[in-house]
Amino acid sequence: MDNEVREQQNIAIEVENVCKRYKLYARGRDRLKDALGLSRWSHYTEHLALDNVSMTIRQGETVGIIGTNGSGKSTILKIITGVLTQTSGDVRVNGRISALLELGAGFNMEYNGIENIYLNGTMNGFSKKEIDAKLDAILEFADIGEYIYQPVKTYSSGMFMRVAFAVAINIEPEILIVDEALSVGDVFFQAKCYRKFEEFKQAGKTVLFVSHDLSSINKYCDRVIILNRGKKLGEGSPKEMIDIYKQVLVGQYDPEKKAEQSGEPGRADFMNPNMLEYGSDKAHITHCDILDESGASNAVIMKGSTCTFVMDVEFRENIESPIFAFTIKNKYGVEITGTNTMFEKAFLEAAAKGDRKRISFRQEIHLQGGDYLISFGVTGFEREDFTVYHRLYDALNLHVVSSKDTVGYYDLESVVTVEDLKQ
Repeated sequence: MDNEVREQQNIAIEVENVCKRYKLYARGRDRLKDALGLSRWSHYTEHLALDNVSMTIRQGETVGIIGTNGSGKSTILKIITGVLTQTSGDVRVNGRISALLELGAGFNMEYNGIENIYLNGTMNGFSKKEIDAKLDAILEFADIGEYIYQPVKTYSSGMFMRVAFAVAINIEPEILIVDEALSVGDVFFQAKCYRKFEEFKQAGKTVLFVSHDLSSINKYCDRVIILNRGKKLGEGSPKEMIDIYKQVLVGQYDPEKKAEQSGEPGRADFMNPNMLEYGSDKAHITHCDILDESGASNAVIMKGSTCTFVMDVEFRENIESPIFAFTIKNKYGVEITGTNTMFEKAFLEAAAKGDRKRISFRQEIHLQGGDYLISFGVTGFEREDFTVYHRLYDALNLHVVSSKDTVGYYDLESVVTVEDLKQ
């Protein structure tokens, strides 16, 4: 088989140069006049919700879409599922889609849960006999008990989500599309849904979802696409895209600007030469390090011992209330923990131009054995606006040596007792 044909067969979703324009009217009567052709002049402004967006989703991939509110995330999903029609461009879908776009979409609020299951199944092309065969699996996954026989207008958002998601995953889709819907479920239901994502991946099915939960995006996605103001800002690994997104959130993403390495003396030998560095530079981190219990610079720390994360900061402008922070990520980019001087109420003072300060976070390390990435930051608020002065993402490598690893990211240091019970 020709390689090009084989590649095309492996594509689940192809979006090519898609644009979506909306007409915005100041008054309802202007919209009516325009619709009836009664006005000689246009009374609307155009809003470009999507601007020449292209993406390719391959079969079996789990792909996340992230971006700020109004970036076009929901719009592109609605176009892919056929809820909206693009103004220009092409969309090709290869496979049966099941979509969970908005709470309430495709449900009749007057019907009970059972009736809505049959309604949705019919809309997706299944016969009553086929839905009968899937009903037990749907009810088991939704797990809302006798409420399934009540009108869905009486459901809480969490109950509604359970039924909607249970239907979506049990109609044998080849492509599952989810738009932020899981945020309304409780933590146990969310865990259940994400386990289903894993099953879908193992079965070679495709998942495309929008979420503001960056930990889930990082954990479950093979690739991530960033949209910003209707444009595709980038796509790549979850870690890389999440780092860019964090810059976007504070208005400091500059694709033309390369992270400059200052090469200042005294930086630790275990510093990442490719770390992400940005900020307004009103304050500048001149040095960062990890110190062991003896006070020596050391990136290898024994589990259960104490170490200190250190950063030196030079102030290049007056700053009213600087906040100093550090975070710990695992090698997959998941943020494990972190803190800052505001949380700790450790420094609530102003800093003057020319001041130099050393900030030390002393920690007992109960992380599981392995490699971790340490990030540092100096931030603050200016007229209530959050401002990044300087951030060093994934600046240092911390290696934890452990003789006993437990479940999860860190050790609870449990004290276990076993006693004989009297007969």
